[in-house]
Amino acid sequence: MNKLFFPLIITAIILTNCNKTQDPFQIGKQHIGSLTDSTQVKDLETVFKNDSIVKFTSGDEFAGNRNSIKIFEKGGKHLLTLTPRQALDSLSVIENVQIIDPRYKTDKNVSILSTFKDLSNTYKISRIDNLINSVLITVNELNASFSIAKSELPANLRFDMNLNLETTHIPDEAKLKYFFINWYNN
Repeated sequence: MNKLFFPLIITAIILTNCNKTQDPFQIGKQHIGSLTDSTQVKDLETVFKNDSIVKFTSGDEFAGNRNSIKIFEKGGKHLLTLTPRQALDSLSVIENVQIIDPRYKTDKNVSILSTFKDLSNTYKISRIDNLINSVLITVNELNASFSIAKSELPANLRFDMNLNLETTHIPDEAKLKYFFINWYNN
């Protein structure tokens, strides 16, 4: 009886581990759902087989657009905007992903609907950049950048471009404006 029972348990363990599916809305350092930092543009039809892919091709690299690729659900809801590393190259990998849909969350539950407090309590802030209209917060742990509108800052901090912003300058309730995953260093 033991000779039959042991192989049965091993087989059951292997089968349960193989049946785990990737959450299509989970964000990690090197993946967003099934999209990875090594996915090529030519493979997007497979990765997003249940969604619509809209590729903008300007034909003129001086137009200022790097041929962004927008991913929509079949119902029309905008999910992601992808930027390939090389424009007009189907073998290029994705360099940057803008998270649009709030269902996309990190394993620590940070999404585009999160506040600065959610972000700073969950991840180590690697860098804060003071831009003209926004504050750019970098989290190396995720290869991510988060943007907060300067209108979310106290009035006395909004217009000083020379100010070195720190986490204490940003109100806890400041809402995230943009959320990007950056794979350009991979």
